[in-house]
Amino acid sequence: MSWLQRLRIDKFLLVLIVVVILASLFPCRGLIKNLFEYLTTAAIALLFFMHGAKLSREAIVGGMGHWRLHLVVFLSTFALFPLLGIAMKVFVPSLLSSPVYMGFLYLCALPATVQSAIAFTSVAGGNVAAAICSASASSILGVFLSPVLVGLLMNTQEGGSTNILHAIGSIILQLMVPFILGHLSRPLIGAWVARHKKLVNITDRSSILLVVYTAFSEAVVGGIWHQITGWSFVSIIGFSLALLAIVLVINTWAARWLGFNTADEITIVFCGSKKSLANGIPMANVLFPAAAVGTMVLPLMIFHQVQLMVCAILAARYARRQAHRMDPQESKPSPAP
Repeated sequence: MSWLQRLRIDKFLLVLIVVVILASLFPCRGLIKNLFEYLTTAAIALLFFMHGAKLSREAIVGGMGHWRLHLVVFLSTFALFPLLGIAMKVFVPSLLSSPVYMGFLYLCALPATVQSAIAFTSVAGGNVAAAICSASASSILGVFLSPVLVGLLMNTQEGGSTNILHAIGSIILQLMVPFILGHLSRPLIGAWVARHKKLVNITDRSSILLVVYTAFSEAVVGGIWHQITGWSFVSIIGFSLALLAIVLVINTWAARWLGFNTADEITIVFCGSKKSLANGIPMANVLFPAAAVGTMVLPLMIFHQVQLMVCAILAARYARRQAHRMDPQESKPSPAP
């Protein structure tokens, strides 16, 4: 096992860090910047087109009947997180700078991630069909709900003037239309997408890397490293850990209080605690001025790694507990000869 696996560090996050460093040292400017902006727009459209093509209607229909579970997950994603984001206001400016706090507000408004939520649910022995339904529905609804939440949260907290209708219109045009076209094209390209999962995954991640490079290039030119200090990084890590811990505890308690079985509890815990990097970075590129995108997605990038590391450990613990319940004799010592 490599040291990255022991530390539960996502290799893609390391690539993201390298891209941020490259953007800091060699930011794109002038005509090259305009070219990258066009490429970024095309990459985001391709990203959501592929998401639509990958979405299986059968998997979603298979888990739709579990409405109580889905309701708990949606409330966690689109109500609990935003409320906790508002509560973090008390730490500004003593522990959180205003730009970092705005990044956390944006993070709290995002939908759940799909791939890792389903993967952790599967590893832990949870209800995978329900996880597929909840995570996929969260991702789709987030295209509409997240811009509304961003507008409401940021107008309330900072007295901003985010145009919610304009934001939703931009999201629909740049994200939802390619997503729908991709899903409608599934009968034609679905089999090809299934056969070339690695290529599709590379396309997804390359799109995100391109968005990050373009966003941080603009942010560097705008002076992001004069706003984000070493203390800001420490505070982002600390508040990411605290935010995730609170959500995990509340979701676990709610699942047990509402009488869900262990498999459903696992699904609620993992689907209700995730925030999507794949959706968050392209969406930020649409919602915010180019110079602000880098600062807005920094808490999301760090929270993404924190959630992967913590949930990997938690999934392993659930899996051991599930295995012990299925075969309790394995945990007993062998009788002496």
